[in-house]
Amino acid sequence: MTEKIIIDETKFMRTISRISHEIIEKHPSLDDIVIVGIKRRGADIAHLLKERIQELADISVPAFDLDITLYRDDINLSENENLYPTYAGATSFINIEQKNVILVDDVLFTGRTIRAALDALIDFGRAKRIELVILVDRGHRELPIRADYIGKNVPTSLDEEVQVRTKHFDERYEVAILSE
Repeated sequence: MTEKIIIDETKFMRTISRISHEIIEKHPSLDDIVIVGIKRRGADIAHLLKERIQELADISVPAFDLDITLYRDDINLSENENLYPTYAGATSFINIEQKNVILVDDVLFTGRTIRAALDALIDFGRAKRIELVILVDRGHRELPIRADYIGKNVPTSLDEEVQVRTKHFDERYEVAILSE
């Protein structure tokens, strides 16, 4: 298995800063913004965006982490009754009714994770608008989903794997492509 680092820590943080600037630029008022990070690494990226937006705009936007485990369409509970998924829910409940939600994930691939996240968000109310932030868009969509903010477009083959690494889980910020 070979590994190629395509985004190092400096580029990673520069990308977070650029996306934060884009969000601020697109929203004249940040009063109705809620940032939602898809667990696991999407939530880490969401927290980085929240912190950077606070530094740049001097406003603390509400944010929470969202577990989409039970909303996924690729979990088959009938295969093995002893292996039930663990659902951790959200880190807090924030009503998103009539709010602009910034949904954050690490990699956009088939679109199925985002579909599940949209289903999960319905439990928090009806958002005015949902925008999608993706650190890496690798293509190969199965569903008609497009990101509003993209850190980097990376054309990949189906044999390759894109790994986003964060300090919380991996002790560093970087993005790697793994191939055989």
